[in-house]
Order: sequence, then structure tokens, then C-alpha cells
Amino acid sequence: MSPALLGGILGALAAAGLLMAILATPPLRRPTLSDRIAPYVADAGGQSRLLAGSAPGPRSTLGRLTAPLLRDAVRFVDKIMGGRGSVERRLTAISSPLTVDQFRIEQVVWGSLGAAAGAGIGLLAVVLGQSNPFILLLLIVVSAAAGVLGRDWWLTQAVSKQEEEIIAEFPVIAEMLALSVTAGESPTGALDRVTKLAHGPLVSQLSGVLAETRAGTPFLTALTHLRDRTRLEPLARFLDGMAVAIERGTPLADVLRAQAADVRALSKRQLLESGGRKEIAMMVPVVFLVLPITILFALYPGLLAITTVAQ
Repeated sequence: MSPALLGGILGALAAAGLLMAILATPPLRRPTLSDRIAPYVADAGGQSRLLAGSAPGPRSTLGRLTAPLLRDAVRFVDKIMGGRGSVERRLTAISSPLTVDQFRIEQVVWGSLGAAAGAGIGLLAVVLGQSNPFILLLLIVVSAAAGVLGRDWWLTQAVSKQEEEIIAEFPVIAEMLALSVTAGESPTGALDRVTKLAHGPLVSQLSGVLAETRAGTPFLTALTHLRDRTRLEPLARFLDGMAVAIERGTPLADVLRAQAADVRALSKRQLLESGGRKEIAMMVPVVFLVLPITILFALYPGLLAITTVAQ
């Protein structure tokens, strides 16, 4: 690469950084809603000094300087990605303490790391002789997008893993609840006993139902809240059946046993479907690798003999 082209690339990067710094200054930055209404609510009561130490926001100088850029990047990613409802449901499904905005901030951080990795690979390519600036810029953009999408994929994988764990432990928990109810426990007492004996993501969600009940929420309402939060259809049917049985006086133990049997049957069907998919996947190397090589070894001597005779 010529020194003139390298100097042009470095100058363009410096100019881009300077432009971003200028656009992030208060005179050019678009004011937020809180900034516009702040002069009209200046007579509001001040914050308690007891809460002053826990006020959110960046404390370091670097954090205060990069906060406007971070907010703009989060707003841009949220506009491009969309799906705030889907993100919120997935965060709720794994009981994550993150909010949607905090998750977007993590996506921005992952995208920045991806862009930095892309820039490092681009500099290595420049050292090795690659001089096309369009390819280098495309590499950085693709790396940043991969980082943003990678954080979303990681969240989806975490939700899928937790759902698999819930489905695996669900029949056992249902049987334990049925045994507790048959022994004379109330529904809340059965949940309390099971949550003390077992551990897992499903038990954690049932503990949340107990916590809402002890806080004053009716038991049926707490079950409905968990049913609305879950993404698993078997668990939603189980909670609906439990709520209907309590409301109408149906024998709860029989309902719980029937729900556990349904989930066990669902697990068997999923196992058979997984086995069928893996069987088809195992045929791919046989059909596209082993079989062509076998045919080649079988036909090659004949082809060699025909070629020799023809000559």
C-alpha cells in the first residue's frame, strides 16, 4: 500500500472521529424531552439526599462524555432492530434483571467490539497488501452488525435452553404437586412444599407465584400472570387447568396427573421427532460422500480398461 493511500485512510478516520465529537456537543445535539420541559418544572421538590447516592447515570468523565453517543447508538439500534415486545418477553422468560434499554446498550457494546475486531482485521489486511477501502469499510460494518445480532442470538439461545430445562423437569414437578394435593395439602401449600424440595427454572417461576400470593395477590391472579409470561404452551395449559380446577372445584390431583401424562407424551414425541431429524442428517455424509467414493472406486477400473482399449 502506498504511503499516500495509508495517510488518506488515517486522515479519514481522524476526520470521522472529529465530526462525531462535534455533532455530540450540546449546541448540535438534539435536546431530549426532559431537557425541553426542565425549565418549566424547576420549582419541583429536590431529590432526597438518601437517594442521591443511588441515582443512575455515568459517574466518570469518560462515561459523561460518551453517554450522548451511547444514547444515540441505542436509539439507532432500537429503530433498526425493532421488536421491543419480543425482547421484553424473552428477558421476562429468563427472569433477567435487564430492561430493554439495558439490553440495547449491551447490543451496542457487542457491536462496538465487533467493529473493533473488524478494524483490527482490516489493519492486518492493509499491512498484508489489501488496499481497497470499500472492502475494509464493509468488513467493519459487517463485524458491527454481527456483534449486535450475536447478542440477540445469545439471548434467544438462553431462552431456548431454559425452556428445554423447564420441559425436562415439568413432569416431575407436576407429579410432586399431585402427590402433595392428594396428601391433603392446599394448592399454595403444595407449591410451597415443592419449591422447598426442588430446584430449577420452573421452581423459580412457581416461587414467584408464591411471592405474589404472599404479597396480597389472589392465587388465581398470580397463576394467570405466570401463564401470560410463559412462552411454553404445555406450561400454559397446565396453569390454565390448575386455575380452572381450583375455580370450579374439580379434583386437582387428577388434573395435575393428566397434565403430567400429557407432558410426558409430548417429551416422547419430541424425542421421536429429534431422532427422525438426526437420522436424515446422518444420511447426508453417506449419500454425498461415501456413496460417490464407492461408485468411483467401482467404476474406475472399468473406465481405465475402456480407455486403454480405445487407445
